[in-house]
Amino acid sequence: MKQQKMTYSFKTESLKKTYVSGETQVHALRGVDIEIPSGELIVMLGPSGSGKSTFLNIIGGLDQATSGHVLFRGQDLAALTNRELTYYRRENIGFVFQAYNLVPSLTALENVALVTEIAPDPMDPMEALEIVGLKERARHFPAQMSGGEQQRVAIARALAKQPEVMLCDEPTGALDSATGIVVLKALMAVNQKYGTTCIIITHNASIAELAHRVIYFADGNVSQVKINESRKSPEAINW
Repeated sequence: MKQQKMTYSFKTESLKKTYVSGETQVHALRGVDIEIPSGELIVMLGPSGSGKSTFLNIIGGLDQATSGHVLFRGQDLAALTNRELTYYRRENIGFVFQAYNLVPSLTALENVALVTEIAPDPMDPMEALEIVGLKERARHFPAQMSGGEQQRVAIARALAKQPEVMLCDEPTGALDSATGIVVLKALMAVNQKYGTTCIIITHNASIAELAHRVIYFADGNVSQVKINESRKSPEAINW
């Protein structure tokens, strides 16, 4: 049988990011070369200041590199105008942050529906809520929901765009272990059902056991890439 050629959501080449404050330079990324296969659930680990959040912001089109290249399906993000980057984020990327960023005056369903108004091929908002197990909470406001439920609404909102990639920065950072497990199950369901590339930044090394691939950051660069031959379920990891 002919082996299927691996496709990549991202390839970076000599990616650097330097922040300048007066005479001080902070080298957040120091020449990152990495390939991120499509359809995988990937965990990025590293201490604060290692560059992983900067990397996520650049591949998500929220920040621009000082030098180097980010290729998304062969398109160099560095060559895009601000307007083109807006379309790139809108059509291809779903963001999930530690802060839920829900609109307090809107129900869960209305929060999810917000993104479907601008996405080119959106999912039905109720379907997105059902995938994360919140169909019965669709008419509730954020203040009527737990932290874990609000985070799952945020995941549903990102998913409703039907993005190729979901970028998740510390999605369980503010949650207890039981709630974090529910959130991780929702992300795994998105990855498995839709083949969405999911990239999760976390300080919790145990979460790496869920991933197809673990990328370790240190001092502004990738120090190691590990492929998990066997993966654990969220319930099986030790918090």
